[in-house]
Amino acid sequence: MEDRKGLFFYLLLAAQLCLSSAQVLRIGGIFETRESELVSMDELAFKFAVNNINRNKTLMPNTTLTYDIQRINLFDGFEASRRVCDQLALGVVAVFGPSHSSSVSAVQSICNALEVPHIQTRWKHPSVDNKDTFFINLYPEYTAIARAILDVVTFFKWRKLTVVYEDSTGLMRMQELIKAPAKFNLKIKIRQLTPGNQDARPLLKELKKDKEFFILFDCSYRMAAELLKQLSSMGMMTEYYHFFFTTLDLFALDLEPYRYSGVNMTGFRLLNVDDPWVASTMDRWAMERLQGPKQESGLMDGIMTTDAALMYDAVFMVAVASQRATQMTVSSLQCHRHKPWRFGPRFMNLFKEAQWDGLTGHIVLNKTDGLRRDFDLDIISLKEDGTARIAVWNSYRGMNLTESNRDKNNNVTDSLANRTLIVTTILENPYVMYKKSDKELVGNDRFEGYCLDLLKELSNILGFTYEVRLVADGKYGAQNDKGEWNGMVRELIDHVADLAVAPLTITYVREKVIDFSKPFMTLGISILYRKPNGTNPGVFSFLNPLSPDIWMYVLLACTGVSCVLFVIARFTPYEWYNPHPCNPSSTLIQNNFTLLNSFWFGVGALMRQGSELMPKALSTRIVGGIWWFFTLIIISSYTANLAAFLTVERMDAPIDSADDLAKQTRIEYGAVRDGSTMTFFKKSKISTYEKMWAFMSSRKNTALVKNNREGITRVLTTDYAMLMESTSIEYISQRNCNLTQIGGLIDSKGYGVGTPIGSPYRDKVTIAILQLQEEGKLHMMKEKWWRGNGCPEEDNKEANALGVENIGGIFIVLAAGLVLSVFVAIGEFIYKARRNADIEEAFCFFYGVQSRQFQRRGSTSSSGTSLSTDLESGRLLGDDTE
Repeated sequence: MEDRKGLFFYLLLAAQLCLSSAQVLRIGGIFETRESELVSMDELAFKFAVNNINRNKTLMPNTTLTYDIQRINLFDGFEASRRVCDQLALGVVAVFGPSHSSSVSAVQSICNALEVPHIQTRWKHPSVDNKDTFFINLYPEYTAIARAILDVVTFFKWRKLTVVYEDSTGLMRMQELIKAPAKFNLKIKIRQLTPGNQDARPLLKELKKDKEFFILFDCSYRMAAELLKQLSSMGMMTEYYHFFFTTLDLFALDLEPYRYSGVNMTGFRLLNVDDPWVASTMDRWAMERLQGPKQESGLMDGIMTTDAALMYDAVFMVAVASQRATQMTVSSLQCHRHKPWRFGPRFMNLFKEAQWDGLTGHIVLNKTDGLRRDFDLDIISLKEDGTARIAVWNSYRGMNLTESNRDKNNNVTDSLANRTLIVTTILENPYVMYKKSDKELVGNDRFEGYCLDLLKELSNILGFTYEVRLVADGKYGAQNDKGEWNGMVRELIDHVADLAVAPLTITYVREKVIDFSKPFMTLGISILYRKPNGTNPGVFSFLNPLSPDIWMYVLLACTGVSCVLFVIARFTPYEWYNPHPCNPSSTLIQNNFTLLNSFWFGVGALMRQGSELMPKALSTRIVGGIWWFFTLIIISSYTANLAAFLTVERMDAPIDSADDLAKQTRIEYGAVRDGSTMTFFKKSKISTYEKMWAFMSSRKNTALVKNNREGITRVLTTDYAMLMESTSIEYISQRNCNLTQIGGLIDSKGYGVGTPIGSPYRDKVTIAILQLQEEGKLHMMKEKWWRGNGCPEEDNKEANALGVENIGGIFIVLAAGLVLSVFVAIGEFIYKARRNADIEEAFCFFYGVQSRQFQRRGSTSSSGTSLSTDLESGRLLGDDTE
């Protein structure tokens, strides 16, 4: 019996020793409850954290964490002061909450006086003269949030932004953004939601009317959930809008109804959901919440909000700081005595030095003011499979794109499946035409043409469906004097249509208000006019192959050659001959090349008939040969060009270019009203085109036509020239042989698919157009729709009269031949003169010998006869010199 009593005594002593070695720490929580909730989310997270810490024996092995919870009403600062005094009297190492600013100030002043750490997890704007040395806030520092907002706006390269804030604290968070316009060329509009009224539809209606597509909402997650519903009911959940929510709980909202709307939605996320420990903790939270009270409307079931995660991390920070605190005792404090906790400053320093990798990332506090500064924010965006991180913002390093987002940005195969796009277009042959059918057609089957084939190919590549609608006012799109747009451009600006697939020209002014894809067709402005009438050949049209100056040069050449031939023939001795060859003693000699015969020789050669006259001397033969060569080239050229003149009908066109149009006023000309061609002349600074626009603008009622069909009719029926795209002229001239294109291209431009500014479809359509171009389908489609019945083949080149530049060389050859003949004639003359001199010298020698012999022997009658014979022979020998 005594042994049992001793054993019991030892067991009781051991239990007392264990209890004495175990330490109990109490923390206080003051939480505000709303009318719609029994327990606040902060209180649930507070209890959840305490339970997890007590289950984790490695974090506080010899310490048990307990709590005291006090609930107060909203905006009740007096009640908050009374409740915190009750908790301090119980002995707490830290006080959590409340969240509203008026209650926070009351609690903070008491904690400062008694030197007990006051921990906050909600955004609070610190005062300039902050003396709250026992204040700790795990919510990201306000200036860092402001810089994050500005970095996101600059990341998206927004130039126009509307800021919608819920209360005055929103303006404090927006201060960095409000200062930005002067530096970043950013235009900002600031609007406030009606306080106390969750119906924001009147404001949203104004934003929609003003075409504000980039909107930043600074509001709580509760208000954000209401805004999303109202935006959807206003028809603003489209891909053209980009909504940026500054709340850290965007990921926690129920975004399922908006995943496939195409809307751009961006926000911040503080929770590090990629960490496995964070994910498992959130799963345990979700399981407890699904078994507990019903979640707030607007949030996903069982999701942990950022405030709850911050509360969880704050409680764990108390545990980390307490683990490092040794020999710390908690005493009861009385508010009316103003005696502080003697371990308060030490515990506060340990708390600021503590670091923890919690649900909201790595937690590091500033030792001077107790605010959290070094933290990461995930930039999340709504995708079809839910919210996804696209970048990470750090309070020190700024924005950093994630690798997955870089890869996704480079993914050009992203399709538009399950989307139905509204396509605006205009009736224009052969781009869009009504399909001829015996049956009544509806929907897209009503139309056919190049643009319909292009749209079908784009649909096959990108996987979208479409609905074709004709533009209401039947215009392409131009600005009036007030800067207002009409036509298809206006429908894209107003987001009435998603795409404009039509012969819509890419211009500078249009590019400023809508986006264009890469051009699917290149072209230029030209002139459509009637084909000029052919000229009837005249009586003397046989003279047309040679120009008048060539005819004059030929006549002068014939005259000149005849004269040169006459002179050289008289000059050279080899053209002189005895007309009586049977009478050698005749002293009469003749020359066939008289002046008249020389002309006849030249004309005969020119006419390719020849004559009985043939040159004998080398010099005259050179003249004749060169003349024959000259006449050969002249006659051959004339014959060849005459054939062209006889087979090609010459056109008599009154205009050949835009300059010809500008210089005259007899032929009226114009373009389609409010089209790109009209805009080109209206904006042009080239003098010729300015003059043409002045002419067209002075006659707007007659020069400018409503559409191409009206212009074509005027060209056919009146003296009118229409300025229009070369592709349309090509199509029209293939089907109407009375029309043709005059001159070349005035400019160079292209047709593109139009989209609203910022449309996500533009880049995808561009990729598809480039694919069609590489595959040759764009060319095949054009061949299909442009090929007509065809017109008779015509040679557009007129046979031009030959000029000096064409056959001038023959005259040089002729002149060279004439000069050569002159030199040869001179050479012949000198040669013959020398021969005659030699003959005379021989005759004188012979006559002297005969005289001496006669003197010695005397003279006889026979000798006289002989002498006279010799003298006669001497005279005859000299006949050659006559």
